[in-house]
Amino acid sequence: MKHSLLLTAAVGVALFGAVAAQAQTAPIKFGKPDPADFLAASFVKDSAATAVVLCDFGTTSFVYTNNDFQLVSERVTRIKILKKAGFDAATVEVPLYHHDSRTEKISGLRGTTYNMVSNKLVPSKLDAANAFTEERTPNVRIRKFTLPDVREGSVIEYSYSVTSDFFFNFQDWTFQREIPVRWSEFRAAIPEYFHYKMLMQGYHALAVQTQTEGSAQFTTQTGGSFSGNGPTREGPSSSVTTSRLTSYRWAMKDVPAFRDEPYMTTSEDYVDRINFQLAGLQFPGQGYQNVAGTWNKIDMELLADENFGQQLDRGNFLKDQMKALALLHPDLSARAAAVRQVVMGAVRYDGTNRYSTSGSLRKAFDAHLGSSADVNLLLIAALRDAGLEAHPVLLSTRSHGRVNEAQPLLDRFNYVVALVPLAGSQDLLVDATDPLLPCGVLPERCLNQSGRLIMPKAGEGRWVNLAPSQRYVHYQQVALTLDTQGGLSGKVHEEHAGYAGAQARKELVSLGEKKYLTELARPHSGWTVPKFAVAERENVSKPLALDYEFTQPADDNSTPGTLYLSPLREFNSDQNPFRHDDRLFPVDFGAPRDETQTITLTLPAGYEVAELPKPAVVDLPDNGGRFLYNVASTAPGVVQLTSRLTLRKPVYAAEEYAQLREFYRLMLEKQGEKLVIKKKV
Repeated sequence: MKHSLLLTAAVGVALFGAVAAQAQTAPIKFGKPDPADFLAASFVKDSAATAVVLCDFGTTSFVYTNNDFQLVSERVTRIKILKKAGFDAATVEVPLYHHDSRTEKISGLRGTTYNMVSNKLVPSKLDAANAFTEERTPNVRIRKFTLPDVREGSVIEYSYSVTSDFFFNFQDWTFQREIPVRWSEFRAAIPEYFHYKMLMQGYHALAVQTQTEGSAQFTTQTGGSFSGNGPTREGPSSSVTTSRLTSYRWAMKDVPAFRDEPYMTTSEDYVDRINFQLAGLQFPGQGYQNVAGTWNKIDMELLADENFGQQLDRGNFLKDQMKALALLHPDLSARAAAVRQVVMGAVRYDGTNRYSTSGSLRKAFDAHLGSSADVNLLLIAALRDAGLEAHPVLLSTRSHGRVNEAQPLLDRFNYVVALVPLAGSQDLLVDATDPLLPCGVLPERCLNQSGRLIMPKAGEGRWVNLAPSQRYVHYQQVALTLDTQGGLSGKVHEEHAGYAGAQARKELVSLGEKKYLTELARPHSGWTVPKFAVAERENVSKPLALDYEFTQPADDNSTPGTLYLSPLREFNSDQNPFRHDDRLFPVDFGAPRDETQTITLTLPAGYEVAELPKPAVVDLPDNGGRFLYNVASTAPGVVQLTSRLTLRKPVYAAEEYAQLREFYRLMLEKQGEKLVIKKKV
């Protein structure tokens, strides 16, 4: 499992060079840039790109040294810089795992920037001494360096090797980046003693995928016992052994840049990549050792962990308060909400997402500040002190990536919430990091398919559906008055409920009322807002209500006697969020959406609508959503427009994208239709 396990070989083997995986010619040679890479004609098709990966080549193999196996991963990368916005490609981060006294080591770091100056190729070499190390997590350090003298038109290249004692941390390989990749290739040579699961992810076809069975010679020490750190008794002898070696090769050609799209989780969920998970070990004379993690095993390890399960037994410094709450709130849901309020008042979320503490709950409690783990593990302990059954649920936030339930990997999680079982097999999921949400509603960042319930008894752990318990709801009721010059005045009542309420409250807290009002008026040409009021700001169980008045001057280009107006366009975007013709991955809204606008327009005296637009109803397939549009004359000189968007699913598959894009196009087209208002003859 990729978290804190150091595996060691139980037999001494020395490999006479892991050359099988590298026997074929490498696609790139460091220090030998192609002259064509300095010609503008070579990059005509990349006019939209800021940089292009010319070649990215990596290998991983096993070596045996000092009576133990090690993983050696090598990489050579060459990139063409096309624009200033592509300079970021010259800054490289190399993750290095460490645990206890052992750490992965980087060596052989080289880098060069090539610039064509007066028709002469000028190299600028990287000074490896300028690389620095950043502590990213308790077990990951980042070695970071930046290539020198980077300009538009530069070609940069770098190479390095990483040596690792951690067999479980076989380096994954990503073929796709945020810039185009002309060639990406990864090779691996794996002795028969190591068994890995390999998981391909992505949407583009491999140009090369081969698996070759070969052999390699080893020097095997026999007659002794080995723990991975040398013989445990004297007397081993040596013999040369031939062992099976499997060589793999994967490559992709002309991989397009990964394109960020609206309504998506992290790009890590969708880029073309291959992941490795150690499944087992089998050394000569020994049976197969299954080392693949299981969810049950992870559950038990977590409960015994000093920074997770053990903290739950030490978070009872709110016990007296919790006992009082138990007496005040016999209803379990109400009691859980009361406990949550106490915890939110005691420890504020600092924005850091973790599933385990970095210190102790007491430390976070005394500081009144902590990570999501500090807050929510304290919450679980407090819920238990209040007489409620409560258990941790591990999850991965949307920005961290989805969890593959078929791959028991602890490092795929970065968050924990509480689960309180209710009557009727109902689960109440409780999070205490966001006071702008009611109890039982997870923050939007947590809406990421499923979480893992950690139970005290083996086999009782299970997956929990993280489907949103509320929708994104926005309602607007507008009374508009039009004057003969085309000027508008209006009164607006808005309600933001569910996740829309949390979002609006967050903006109010962040901006303050004055700046919030400025941002509210910004999209509207010439708006003046003389009155503005907010209701239910603190009561998060109710919609946030806004009431305001506005005036908007007439358009100077108006035609005397004829006015043109798109009332719904004043309160909706005219941009389709789905701009591209296709999309390879799902559209993930997080929660279902319901957006309604009702506009009552009072015309100037003596004016009428020349022709009312036709009503429309647009449905998505399989009851996925509906758009309703209607315009009606409700009284002489009064027109009412209604627009309602309903998206019933939080996630739409890539196969539904074309229909969703067309759905939005038709909606925006109807919302943008103009009313032709003419003076009565």
